[in-house]
Amino acid sequence: MTLGSLFDGIGGFPLAAVREGILPVWASEIEAAPINITKRHFPDMQHLGDITKINGSEIEPVDIITFGSPCQDLSISGRRAGLEGERSGLFMEALRVIKEMRNATNRTYPTRIIWENVPGAFSANRGRDFQTVIEEIARIAEPGVSIPRSSAKCGWLAAGAVLGDCFSLAWRVLDAQYWGVPQRRRRIFLVADFGSRCAAEIFFKQESGTGNFAKGGKAGVNYSRKTENGDQQYYLKTKHSSDRIIMNPQIAVTIKSQGGGNGAKTGLYCLPFVCNGFGNYNHGSISKTLMSRDDITTSDLIVTEYSVRKLTPLECERLQGFPDGWTEFGHDGKRISDNQRYRALGNSVAVPCVQFILSGMK
Repeated sequence: MTLGSLFDGIGGFPLAAVREGILPVWASEIEAAPINITKRHFPDMQHLGDITKINGSEIEPVDIITFGSPCQDLSISGRRAGLEGERSGLFMEALRVIKEMRNATNRTYPTRIIWENVPGAFSANRGRDFQTVIEEIARIAEPGVSIPRSSAKCGWLAAGAVLGDCFSLAWRVLDAQYWGVPQRRRRIFLVADFGSRCAAEIFFKQESGTGNFAKGGKAGVNYSRKTENGDQQYYLKTKHSSDRIIMNPQIAVTIKSQGGGNGAKTGLYCLPFVCNGFGNYNHGSISKTLMSRDDITTSDLIVTEYSVRKLTPLECERLQGFPDGWTEFGHDGKRISDNQRYRALGNSVAVPCVQFILSGMK
């Protein structure tokens, strides 16, 4: 199987593909730093540049096309301009490329697509935008098909499916904390299959998480096993405002704030100080919240208090499921600045969630 990645960023979809034995063939991205990073890890993958300049009929056909289209206009913390917004409107460019490829290949490629976005897409424009998303994707297979809008009372559900005569699509909100990374990151993933009615099976009939977990294992149990006890509320008091922090000590959770309050968009986290049993305290590299899975030891770590600080780029890589140092250097050997790494990682996908979906496609 082959894959093409639109709005590629730092190669989250290609990385998940390689882990599942799927070949990433090409990617589209316009920002220099993410391209530089991705070229280092995928030197044989073709880079197509600006999506608005791509003709889908002229690029190499692939089995799967992925696109985490820009979400600023759909996010609750964004401008909420919806699909008509300048950034989120690029969704239609992705569909154009897909349609052009299918027309050029006698409607053979791609056979499947994956779309990723924020849960705010459900409520943008009073639910009309998500209706547009699934309707326009369905029309790739059946032009003119109409899909009813969800009721105003119930809104869009966190999981659902649509079956057509010659296509199927399904969506599900996945929270990264249940796929083995220590952060709460809820995202809509939508799969469309243009050759069968089995899109829902990809989400709902898998026997295990991803290839990294044993059959029947509980992905992320070290991080999320205590969440059923409920969240604790803490308050960060500063000179200018008091922003509520919703958190569970097992999981690093961003500060909740509307309208850009203290820490809302700065990557601040409430993290435990830990003691190694010998009086040595650390809230960085040995924090049990953020260590890689293979390094977790809890017998000699004692949470003593909490501190609000900015995560390191390495911690952000682990939060998203990337290998350590993934964003540290470009293909030219030059070091990527921390600001560029934070931005790129924040815009990327949680790799284990994508891997779960691709494993279902196989």
